[in-house]
Amino acid sequence: MNSEEKRTGIVNNKFKPCPKTPNCVSTMAPNDDKKHYISPISYDSSQKEAVEKLIQIINSLRGTSIVVKDINYLHVIFRTKLLRFKDDVEFYFDDSSKIIHFKSASRIGSSDLGTNRKRMEKIRKLYSR
Repeated sequence: MNSEEKRTGIVNNKFKPCPKTPNCVSTMAPNDDKKHYISPISYDSSQKEAVEKLIQIINSLRGTSIVVKDINYLHVIFRTKLLRFKDDVEFYFDDSSKIIHFKSASRIGSSDLGTNRKRMEKIRKLYSR
């Protein structure tokens, strides 16, 4: 198992937890974990349409590459603009609840100066248009 596989993926319909460092946000972190928790995105279309819409948004952003695309899961690598660091972003589509869960985590370092949270808030805003 490579280091990417240790950090990413779904186990029992859940993301692997964020590390203790503040450079990760997840909709599956405990609600009282202010450092890591972020609200999910809701959708009212079909799951297929939600996935397609999100892929369009991802493809419109700079420095992205989709590495895994399944019916209810996406793993995307985002490269930061300045230093080209790689961040792992995962999306899990819970069609029974019509919710897109996501996790965005830096691969290295401790602080990301809020980059992961800002990225996911931008994606939420683009999705809700």
